[in-house]
Amino acid sequence: MESRILQLISALRASGVRVSLAESAEAFSAVDLMGIQDREQFRLSLRATLVKDAKDLPTFDKLFPLFFGSGQPPLMGGNPSDDLTPEEIQMLAEALKQFAENLRQRMERLMNGEPLTKSELEALAQLVGLNQADNLQYQNWMAQRMMRAMAFPEVREAMRELMEQLAQMGMNRERIEQIREMIQQNMQGMQEQIQQFAGQRLAENMSDRPRGERIDDLMNRPFHALSDADKKALQHEVKRLAAALRTRIALRQKHAKSGRLDPKATIRANLKYHGVPMEIRHKDRIKKPKIVVICDISTSMRFCSELMLGFLFALQGQVRKTHAFAFIDHLESISEDFTGTNADEAIASVLWRMPSGHYNTDLGWSLNDFQNEYMDTLNSGTTLLIVGDGRNNYNDPHLDIFSAMARRATRTIWLNPEPPHMWHGDSDMPRYAPLCNNVLKVSNLRELANAVDELLAG
Repeated sequence: MESRILQLISALRASGVRVSLAESAEAFSAVDLMGIQDREQFRLSLRATLVKDAKDLPTFDKLFPLFFGSGQPPLMGGNPSDDLTPEEIQMLAEALKQFAENLRQRMERLMNGEPLTKSELEALAQLVGLNQADNLQYQNWMAQRMMRAMAFPEVREAMRELMEQLAQMGMNRERIEQIREMIQQNMQGMQEQIQQFAGQRLAENMSDRPRGERIDDLMNRPFHALSDADKKALQHEVKRLAAALRTRIALRQKHAKSGRLDPKATIRANLKYHGVPMEIRHKDRIKKPKIVVICDISTSMRFCSELMLGFLFALQGQVRKTHAFAFIDHLESISEDFTGTNADEAIASVLWRMPSGHYNTDLGWSLNDFQNEYMDTLNSGTTLLIVGDGRNNYNDPHLDIFSAMARRATRTIWLNPEPPHMWHGDSDMPRYAPLCNNVLKVSNLRELANAVDELLAG
């Protein structure tokens, strides 16, 4: 219990609540006096001793249940098959056979009202980057990512199809509604369990986060787990990284001006001279790349794309030509914004013209815009670069257009912050990826910087 109180105090401080050592000692004295048997008295004891400003009360009220529970943990409904007749149970078993094994297991688990285990929650946390986040404003976002990793949208759709199948098989409508209501209760309970776990882990991470965190730690933190202050710090770091990359790439291009020595070609060319005199042969020199970049600047991708544009702006001297485009539900050319000398102003202008949105992304339509107006920017000397998560809100992905674009370009590289095991639901990445030369995961600044280095290495 003492360690949890200390974690709460650390989280309060990390959230901007001033808690002195004397107030911390008073909190422990109050708990010793009042005890912990009565949960409400315990909560009020800590609140009275740790919070001295009324504006900090909401912060305490939000953090306390994350460390000490809400007193009412999420409840799972019962098993809908408990009241079914043997014939109805048989119908349910037959209807479930139509679904794939993984999906069927998730559905059966929901119908049985089985909550997630601690190890399963920990695995989900690791999968979506929850363990590296420490800002409570991302509680809902992290919970949604965990549910997406569990294929919750697919499970919902499968449950709807299951109810339709049972109706076609002749099950009583009242019984079907009973099953539907029980399953919905169980799904709600699992969502609440995930939501509570995400909030608790974020609060624990806040209490463990050292002050004055090094920039190296931020570079490894997923984009979706960054606070506004973190983002500002990384925007400054991009300029430093770009300067280092610019020097490295310039040296690489300088050394490659005449091409690399080709020993085999040199030996073959000099057989007629018996080795004297010698004519040196070189492999083709590395040319500066020409890039066509298409960036998703919807809410989920905006910061990643913003950093990518910052890199490209700073590295213009190492690129022959850059044609830059941005999209949410339509495509816009932003190349003209890169003709100035101020990267921050250029990127701010792009983001101002295209306000962010959550559920209106339409890459397919944006590819159609590209085909109609900008297809001539692609040729055999061009690298096509896509920065996006491939989520298309179930719109037409226009694979035919993307395939044509990839064929016109020398190579096609896709930068995606999501790993392949997250490519389901409204993600069209499983269909786009085979058309690319390479798909790179760029979930944090370090991975993005390495991808830029690889891109410009030719």
